[in-house]
Amino acid sequence: MTPWPQIDSRGMGRVAVLMGGLSAEREISLMSGKGVLAALQSRGVDAFAFDPAVDDLVALKSFGAQRAFINLHGRWGEDGTVQGALELLGIPYTGPGVLASALAIDKAMTKRLWHFEGLPTPLWREVGSLPEARAVVAELGFPLIFKATHEGSTLGLQRADGDADVEAAYLEAARFDSRVLVEQFIVGDEVTCGVIGAGSTARALPLIRIVAPGGNYDYEHKYFSDDTRYICPSELPADEEARIQELVLRSYRTLGCRGWARADIMIRATDRQPFLLEINTSPGMTGHSLVPMAARVAGLEYADLCLLILSMAALDQPHVDKRPHAPASPALPPEGAHPALGRPGGGVEGPR
Repeated sequence: MTPWPQIDSRGMGRVAVLMGGLSAEREISLMSGKGVLAALQSRGVDAFAFDPAVDDLVALKSFGAQRAFINLHGRWGEDGTVQGALELLGIPYTGPGVLASALAIDKAMTKRLWHFEGLPTPLWREVGSLPEARAVVAELGFPLIFKATHEGSTLGLQRADGDADVEAAYLEAARFDSRVLVEQFIVGDEVTCGVIGAGSTARALPLIRIVAPGGNYDYEHKYFSDDTRYICPSELPADEEARIQELVLRSYRTLGCRGWARADIMIRATDRQPFLLEINTSPGMTGHSLVPMAARVAGLEYADLCLLILSMAALDQPHVDKRPHAPASPALPPEGAHPALGRPGGGVEGPR
């Protein structure tokens, strides 16, 4: 196994650990952020907590922030909005950039891109009303999963096994979003795979196999219950795990991700075909979170994982010159002269 790079914490500067925020995942974000903050401080990083729901992001400049570790989950944190603000402020941040974050938070758009690239993902339709949801049932068949298109952490997730379940499943997902993803449910093993890095150097972490009570990996079982089993190493055949890791790397690069992320996959029981479900571009870092678990199996302890992710903080568009420029005045031609038309050398350019 290729060793992980050793990171010098002295070069990180002053670091804002972004946590909390305005999304429905605020509680989990605070749990993640507190863990990351303590880990970075234990490695000597000058890190401080910052909650965008309390202070405006522009205050980061007055606090002297030189980097930002994003622990915000869901909308207004994982969707490109905070990333865009940090781009304008010129503060490098962890995780994927503006476009990749915006694409990944939209489950329907993510699946469209994966489908276009020939990557396997369950059949789906996006709907905006209960009649639309009922109309796609005949096309997709049961069982189905209903999801809020722009939420994570399994918020609004509901399974429908027959016509009688459709209304309740749709309404639960619609509590969190005006757009609902209706997706074929794949019966089989559920696994997740973290990725660290960018481009051709990105590395897939060991798979984690998730065994939830009754196969119901909901919000409670994901973050608070001790009944869910996480098996890592996954105990899957080595060649199957390697194929899934390569599939995840392709899905990560297709969206233009960098820094880190985590993809969720279902493996169909009948033929062991893996299907990509979604990708999280600001994964959880709580005591129940999965990227730290897989990283530990790969030889990377929690604090070192946080430091490595922080070291990859970047901007999509680095600020070369931050000084404002006055608009240039157009050069005026000599009095009585006519400005040249067409080519820089003057005259009128003829047809080509």
